[in-house]
Amino acid sequence: MLDRAYRQRLEADLARWEADGLITPAAVAAIRGGLPAAASGFSIPVVMGIVGGLLIAAAFVAFVAAHWVEIARPSRFAILVAGIVASNALGAWFVRTERPILADLCASVGAVIFGAGIALVGQMYHLGDDFAGGMLLWAVGALCTAALTSSRGALAVALVAASIWTCLRIADIHDGPHLPFVALWLLTGALAVIWNSRVAAHLVALAALPWWIATATELGLHDLEPFLVLANGAALLLGGGLALAATPWQRTREAGGVLSTYGAFALAVVAVVEVIAANDMLHPGSDASLQPAWAIACGVAATIAALAVGVLRRRAGPAFAGGAMALMMIATVMWQLRQTGEPWPAYAVVLSAMLCLVVSGMLDGSRARMVAGWLGIAGVIAGITWAVKGSLLRRSAFLAAAGVVAIAMSAVLNRLLPRTET
Repeated sequence: MLDRAYRQRLEADLARWEADGLITPAAVAAIRGGLPAAASGFSIPVVMGIVGGLLIAAAFVAFVAAHWVEIARPSRFAILVAGIVASNALGAWFVRTERPILADLCASVGAVIFGAGIALVGQMYHLGDDFAGGMLLWAVGALCTAALTSSRGALAVALVAASIWTCLRIADIHDGPHLPFVALWLLTGALAVIWNSRVAAHLVALAALPWWIATATELGLHDLEPFLVLANGAALLLGGGLALAATPWQRTREAGGVLSTYGAFALAVVAVVEVIAANDMLHPGSDASLQPAWAIACGVAATIAALAVGVLRRRAGPAFAGGAMALMMIATVMWQLRQTGEPWPAYAVVLSAMLCLVVSGMLDGSRARMVAGWLGIAGVIAGITWAVKGSLLRRSAFLAAAGVVAIAMSAVLNRLLPRTET
């Protein structure tokens, strides 16, 4: 089925072409008649059915909780199993009656009941106090449900449980990345590609962020700088997404586009937070070689991938994106190498990185990259202007100089690049 946004854009184009006399009304009718049926989406009966199902599920949970102590242990376990079986059986019935949204909801409810069952069984039988292990078991069960039913809701439950699991494990291991989560995350990514679902791709891309944030935070607690890890993580999402988007397969192109969007916004957020908080969280004169090699390798590989896509496809957009990633990693190292005073060179490099991100989005026609770059520029300028430390006069002079340089570059590019009529 066609994407709703594309359908709306096509309808607007058809109306404009017909008004301009480029195509005849008969051709417009033929094009519309040849389109597949649009997705039904959420109708009023479907919404009412979802609300009713949630209310019944809440009533069931409240009733069981109110009589939990009075119910014998075998009966408690049987109730939990019955809830899982009933929700999935109802979902199968909805599939047979061609109600996929309600079927997805039932599979999601079953995955949630499965997680509640793990916690309640552990409480009843005083099992080992391994909360992270319970989260892993929940994630695996929900992922199996998602794989068997193609439920996006169950996939979301699995990713939430897996994110909690990996954050707890990262806090325990202290000295490195939690690689088992990466394997689980790749499995969910494979499901998103197999389903060819943008919703699943968004869920998978979003689930990568807690892993990188938790890893960087844990390293920051052990006298290592967190921003380089975050910059490399954002670069990996952006560069990996661009590489997938350049493949000849439509499914991987769609997933790559979603992944690169999250990478672009993550890179912009890292730039803004780095400028605002670096004076307090980065240690001047620290040894940049102490940074984890695996994180640096991720950023370097992603940058090379973006540059390679630009060269092989003869497109400047991915190359500018690779430049943005490289500049962000350089800026993080420059911040660590400074001794005292204001990090003017690092400010300039961060601004250049965000400008490269904007140019990349403009050349590729990627609105997400353009928005991320503009938000990054605005946040970096605000961070430079309103930083607590340093002279405001010097900051104004720096911003004025940066503006003059940007205008000069604009004039040069205006002469070099072909002009387009607006």
